[in-house]
Amino acid sequence: MDPSVTSIVAANNITKQVQGPEGLLTILEGVEFQLLAGQSMAILGASGSGKSTLLGLLAGLDLPTQGYVRLFDQNLNELTEDQRALLRGGQVGFVFQSFQLLPGLTALENVMLPLELVGQAQAQATARELLAEVGLQHRLHHYPQQLSGGEQQRVAIARAFVSQPKVVFSDEPTGNLDQATGRRIIDLMFTLQQRYQITFLLVTHDPALAERCQRRLHLEAGRIVKTENA
Repeated sequence: MDPSVTSIVAANNITKQVQGPEGLLTILEGVEFQLLAGQSMAILGASGSGKSTLLGLLAGLDLPTQGYVRLFDQNLNELTEDQRALLRGGQVGFVFQSFQLLPGLTALENVMLPLELVGQAQAQATARELLAEVGLQHRLHHYPQQLSGGEQQRVAIARAFVSQPKVVFSDEPTGNLDQATGRRIIDLMFTLQQRYQITFLLVTHDPALAERCQRRLHLEAGRIVKTENA
């Protein structure tokens, strides 16, 4: 890996092992790549290939057993859990398969939350603007349980992109949606990603979604077996 190239996120020979009932289980082994500003990458592989584990390591939600991840040129192994959370604040967005909206907050309040956490004064106005952009201006004061799956995912996307983060991590963003709704969600994510030139890294089983990415990384039994460029 060329150290002179500044990357948004880089995996440096990372291995992740956990202790299981039958001994030490290797989930990831020797994974290495980097993603530059504004690039999009899909991580593909069968269930159990280590995709979601890798995403968590790249975002600093967990640490590797060996090797290290650099996020915004910071070695995450050298930071405490609180320092990693501080590093993510306002700079990292997440979109999950299960939406992960807070049920006690309205759509507007869910989208405002990342801005309020970093003390942005115009949180409500900015959140309203992005919710209108994703077609939910008429659902601002609805709670998640009052929204369809597609509407909940649009709220989650608005929340992920509202702070114009440097990178958005997404885990199976269309996994709980029907095909037509999933296609609309894909279009929406890439419209926002390209508009704000956000680095975008996602785990997906969806080949149509993966094809929209500039790079594709295939995992098999925890190892990279193929990389492709668009």
